[in-house]
Amino acid sequence: MSTTEPSEVDPRTKRGDGRAPDELRPVTFERDFTVMALGSVLVSMGRTKVLCTASLEDRVPPWMRGGGKGWVTAEYSLLPGSTTERAGREAAKGRQSGRTQEIQRLIGRSLRAVTDLVALGEAQVTVDCDVLQADGGTRTASICGAYVALHDAFSRMVKRGDISTHPLTDACAAVSVGVVDGSCLLDLDYSEDSRAEVDMNVVMTGSGRFVEVQGTAEGMAFTRGELDELLGLAESGIKSLLGEQALALADPPRAR
Repeated sequence: MSTTEPSEVDPRTKRGDGRAPDELRPVTFERDFTVMALGSVLVSMGRTKVLCTASLEDRVPPWMRGGGKGWVTAEYSLLPGSTTERAGREAAKGRQSGRTQEIQRLIGRSLRAVTDLVALGEAQVTVDCDVLQADGGTRTASICGAYVALHDAFSRMVKRGDISTHPLTDACAAVSVGVVDGSCLLDLDYSEDSRAEVDMNVVMTGSGRFVEVQGTAEGMAFTRGELDELLGLAESGIKSLLGEQALALADPPRAR
């Protein structure tokens, strides 16, 4: 992975929570948070908490049948009580919002980018990402936790003989960056995200390749120099997140 340092970051500039511009929020991965799913992780990034569970289904989408490949997909939900004002259950409304569909597609694409679907065989793994507490960066936290949950699910599948080789080909992590009050910042919390002039989500693999870059100017349009600085911040932050994932996965998953 690139070790390019973000330019012109003043470490003396502190944010509302005391972090430097290039500093992540505290990150934890609590594996096997629940016991029924094949892989389960509670990921915490600051006050944002997401429960990620990976479940195996002995089927693939109809359009994939007979193709000799599996499928990895994701579902995302912002649960009631996760925000200051109650988020209504979308199931009760009878439809998913455009935001929900966009986020779960992003999570699925990110996971498939590092999965050998042929090695998975004709089976589907669905990773459910349920936001228990939202304080910014829920989609990027979901991707980070979903990767760990998927890793454990695949490891258990190999151990019990469902598949012969581990389908993951690389690691995957994501982080938000943005321009807030004229400064480029890493890993925005809600207070920063809600007033950001530029908001960007970056997904990368362990080998330093980009899976997705979602960047939007909410206020003044950003310059090429700011874009380069934001990508440098993201690369640095994702490198740290990949390290935290590796530490969390250092021990094999517990037997079931």
